[in-house]
Amino acid sequence: MTNYLVRRLTGTIPVLLLITLLVFLLLHAAPGDPASLLLSDQTSEADIIEARHRWGLDQPVYIQYLKFITVAFTGDLGKSFRFAQPVSELIAMRLPATIELATFAILIAVSIAIPLGVWAAARPNSWTDNLGTSLGLFGISMPSFWLGIMLILLCAGTFHILPSAGRSTYGVAGPQDTGFYFLSGLLRGNWASVRDAFVHMILPGLALGANMVGILMRITRSSVLEVLQEDYVVTARAKGLHERGVLWRHGLRNALIPIVTVVGLELGTLLSGSIIVETVFAWPGLGSLLITGVTSRDYPLVTGLVLMYTGTFVTINLIIDALYALIDPRIRY
Repeated sequence: MTNYLVRRLTGTIPVLLLITLLVFLLLHAAPGDPASLLLSDQTSEADIIEARHRWGLDQPVYIQYLKFITVAFTGDLGKSFRFAQPVSELIAMRLPATIELATFAILIAVSIAIPLGVWAAARPNSWTDNLGTSLGLFGISMPSFWLGIMLILLCAGTFHILPSAGRSTYGVAGPQDTGFYFLSGLLRGNWASVRDAFVHMILPGLALGANMVGILMRITRSSVLEVLQEDYVVTARAKGLHERGVLWRHGLRNALIPIVTVVGLELGTLLSGSIIVETVFAWPGLGSLLITGVTSRDYPLVTGLVLMYTGTFVTINLIIDALYALIDPRIRY
């Protein structure tokens, strides 16, 4: 398996180079000059020229790209035009918020979708199956930004039971050691901080995970339904095993390969899909940072973030591939 993973890692290098090249070219092709956008209206032409020279924008595009790639391989993603900080530091500051939200969203999706999908497969064409199918179609069909706005209007605007934006209430979170508000509250025993972090994650987590609930429920239902027709399941029932044991121990366990694949792919999608949700809920994560970078034509920031997203997606796929052999020992690389 080690040789397989090494080959996969080697094969990702051209993918990363191609994606960064496309992003770099598209950013430079978009209208708007970063120096003119970021500097004030009273800035003189000489100051704009000096800023372009300082940021390297007066050089040909291919020279700028080669310089970026050269330093990126050393872990240096350049310095943001807008924030005047290293891009790697900005990513490190915002990454915990995005990871926390994506983790919460995927926990919501898995805890709802998998039991619902298994129950629907156990009783095909029943009211449970119809309910699960309806919820799945709702989750797949609803755009995350629309669902987020509706949740804000309902839960925050009408019933006033949950906060509408932000990551914490001012003065409640306290000092942060890890950047993860929920985890830091648990480590410090600050239960007010834990509760505050939890209630702030509910609405964006639901908006972000709703689409995954629909997809994962449908995949779970189809996979378990197919497995329940296998001979070893019929044999287990013939031996007198309880139906619950047949369903969860034999059915779900042998249907995990496509389910784990979808969870891994959707986790990468959650990280990128959080861009819109973070903007709707004013969540201080990588998504809102990327929107800021795009609107201000911050080339190093946008390229660094896209490179990070791509690397994360590739890493998740490698982990999923490695899990296949643990889930099903018959799989060999």
